Amino acid sequence: MADDRQTTGETGGTGATGVSLAGPARPASPKPETNMTSDEMLNRAREVFDIEIEGLRRTRESLGESFTKAVELMLRCVSSEGIIVVTGVGKNLAVAEKISAIFASTGTRSIVLNPVQAMHGDLGMVAPRDVLLALSFSGESDEILRLIPAIRRHGLKVISLTGRPESNLAAMSDIHVEIPCGKEACPFGMAPTNSTTATMAMGDALAMVMLDAMKFDVSSYAMNHPAGAIGRALVLKVTDVMRTGERMASVAPESTVMDALMAMTKAKSGSAVIADGEGRLLGIFTDGDFRRAMSQHGGVGAPAVPCAQSASPGIDGQAAVAACGHAAPSSIDGQADVAPCDQAAPRSIDGQAVLGQPVSSYMTRSPLFVRDNAYASELLKIFERRRIDDLPVCDGAGRVVGVVDIQDLPKMKVL
Repeated sequence: MADDRQTTGETGGTGATGVSLAGPARPASPKPETNMTSDEMLNRAREVFDIEIEGLRRTRESLGESFTKAVELMLRCVSSEGIIVVTGVGKNLAVAEKISAIFASTGTRSIVLNPVQAMHGDLGMVAPRDVLLALSFSGESDEILRLIPAIRRHGLKVISLTGRPESNLAAMSDIHVEIPCGKEACPFGMAPTNSTTATMAMGDALAMVMLDAMKFDVSSYAMNHPAGAIGRALVLKVTDVMRTGERMASVAPESTVMDALMAMTKAKSGSAVIADGEGRLLGIFTDGDFRRAMSQHGGVGAPAVPCAQSASPGIDGQAAVAACGHAAPSSIDGQADVAPCDQAAPRSIDGQAVLGQPVSSYMTRSPLFVRDNAYASELLKIFERRRIDDLPVCDGAGRVVGVVDIQDLPKMKVL
């Protein structure tokens, strides 16, 4: 049987029963102000920053005993296999999600509890060993106030973050941490701006203190964060990204500079590690070391320079001959011009000799290196701090097992 129901497109219409299927008309949006200058826009933006910076400063200065008690309660909760249950309503529910996420990724087990859904069955997610962290700047959010008695019946302790110590939520909490950030950046004093920024910062402070108190390390963080560039940098070891075998240039200290350059060319690398007979690291020779060596000795060949001696006049129709023996160009009338020779000067003997010298004479001795059991995240810190491009990798006995070239890291999606 054919379906005889009527349908409607985006413009609305009526169904088979004649009832309109179109939604209510969208109210007209206020026309944007068009006479605000660029300077006025920037000044207003800076004012918002100033308000929120001042709010953070005031909140920082308010830290005291209530903060430490909150941390101690959460530490007891976590040590008892409990979780931190974070809740809020409106904009604070989004803040609760962020705070819970930073807790969870840094070692403090946490979930978000929507206060409305909690009253319709989601309270089954909590247990007496858990702690509720309730967010409400006014401390009077109806949804939160209705939730607290139910949470109490489940045996949870309550920590609240509000801007009003005299509020009902503060009074109903075991521990109240004040957020005295001051006025909102909104001109009506209503849209959560300054208050949500300060509340989020307080959540970050709680999470980072918990991290330190629990001695949560980078390897544990990596277990919770395996994806993305951050995750790869934390999960990957140096051995996963280093060059080995034919892709690593390695020569003995008695090898010549030319030998090192050939090894670097073959490995398509910008450096060669210098190791002794047992493979222990002695130094590193980079293309930068080579350029510096050649610069000190005048290069492979000195640049073309004029001969210091002038040419002697020639006989009519014959080229003039310079005192150095190089022919100088003759003038149009057959008479030689007295001009300097434009022949290049002979190559620098010292510059050529560099290529035959032992590479150990120009290598960087006792270079910085990284252990083979380090994480790739440590490489990023070293490359950024020391501004180098190549880093040898050694085992516990100081033997070279590889080298990391910074150009390989983007390919591994570590950078």
